[in-house]
Amino acid sequence: MTKMPDIKDLTPEQKDALIVDLVRRLNELEAKLEKDSHNSSKPPSSDGPKRKPKSLRGVSGARPGAQPGHKGKTLKRVAQPDYIEIHPVARVCDACGARLDSTRITVVTEGRQVIDLPPTRFEVTEHRVQIAQCRCGKRHSGVFPEGVSQAVQYGAQVRAAAVYLTQYQQLPVGRTAQALTDLFGLRVSTGTVQHSIDQAAHLLAPAVEQISQALHKQPVVHFDESSMRVGRTPHWLHTASTRTLSWYGAHHKRGREALDSFGILPGFTGIAVHDGWRPYAYYDCDHALCNAHHLRELVFVLESTGQAWAQQMIDLLCQAKRESELSLACGNTALSRSRQRYYARRSRALIALGDRLNPQQARESRRKERRGKIRQSFAYNLLRRLHTQTRQVWRFIADHRVPFDNNLAERDIRMPKLKQKISGCFRSVCGMEAFCTIRSYLATLRKQNRSLIDALALSFAGLVVSPLPAAE
Repeated sequence: MTKMPDIKDLTPEQKDALIVDLVRRLNELEAKLEKDSHNSSKPPSSDGPKRKPKSLRGVSGARPGAQPGHKGKTLKRVAQPDYIEIHPVARVCDACGARLDSTRITVVTEGRQVIDLPPTRFEVTEHRVQIAQCRCGKRHSGVFPEGVSQAVQYGAQVRAAAVYLTQYQQLPVGRTAQALTDLFGLRVSTGTVQHSIDQAAHLLAPAVEQISQALHKQPVVHFDESSMRVGRTPHWLHTASTRTLSWYGAHHKRGREALDSFGILPGFTGIAVHDGWRPYAYYDCDHALCNAHHLRELVFVLESTGQAWAQQMIDLLCQAKRESELSLACGNTALSRSRQRYYARRSRALIALGDRLNPQQARESRRKERRGKIRQSFAYNLLRRLHTQTRQVWRFIADHRVPFDNNLAERDIRMPKLKQKISGCFRSVCGMEAFCTIRSYLATLRKQNRSLIDALALSFAGLVVSPLPAAE
């Protein structure tokens, strides 16, 4: 906390400077209190019972609900039902009382189908082996299937369900055991659930290494990180994402030490999309910044200062986003050179306007002895980033492979944060690392619309399905 000087010892000029400094600091504190998910990087869960955040999408003019041309997902009949139930007609006519002739009774072809789940109960398969003795005296014995080593054990499907519920659907271990009891009548212990998780992490580790290696060859990869807790110790969850691949890593550090240890960014030659956090800039690859972050920060500047340039920059970015989406839909790889120059010129003009309203703060005369950088306003820092990293900000209009924002990575990291909210912190580093391994595999398969339960069951049966898309 900064110690307040004795006002009696200050000159009138120093008092005026002190008042200006106190007003500035008060405005900054009030502005911080106004931050929420719509004008900063704070998550929506931190908003509390406040007003609903404003959307930057604007009014589309479309009516609520599905739009014309939407295919919909109407429940459809199956060609071959499992069972057909015939409901008989009354045998006596209710008009004349005569008995109906059986030769006149037919079944209509149009029926009504009910899709339901069969009664859920576990099945038990008992394995037995034959033995025989040859005339020569040698005894022969059959062999139990590989993996069937105990007198009683759970099969691959049970263990796959336990891992799926904990690692993908975010249920705690205890609630997963209860769910297996309620759904299938299985009285599975929490120890069995945890052992299944540990076994799955071991089996899937080579497949996740495949994902890591495949990310090196991708033209565009999204990166993000978020804090997690292991017991009482803070850790960091890192993610690297594409449209078909997801990778998670755990580390006790957030910065370059962690990024180096994962081995994805070192040597990466594609385009790294991220939120502009400083350690990413150390890697010798092309970069693209998340403009969703810029939009939220511009909203904060607009609400806290009322400066018109912030709204104009918001409109410019949104206009460029819409134009790039239309260009991509038409099969183009980038906007035309003239349109790129237009956005560059317009951006420079708005930044210059913002610079005049938010000049660089000089070191105060009474604090010349203090070292380090001079604290600048939020608006000034945002303007510096938009100016010094112009290519990274506007890369999406020059290369349509690069999206407008980093939502791909943020969506991937949102579910692990949900797990922390539902299940609490991880008990151990090994537990967090196991989660990262299994989640990398399952999230990758989900992006490719592949069955997660089947893949887990095959893994427990000794056949780990490759997580790489067929084209790779």
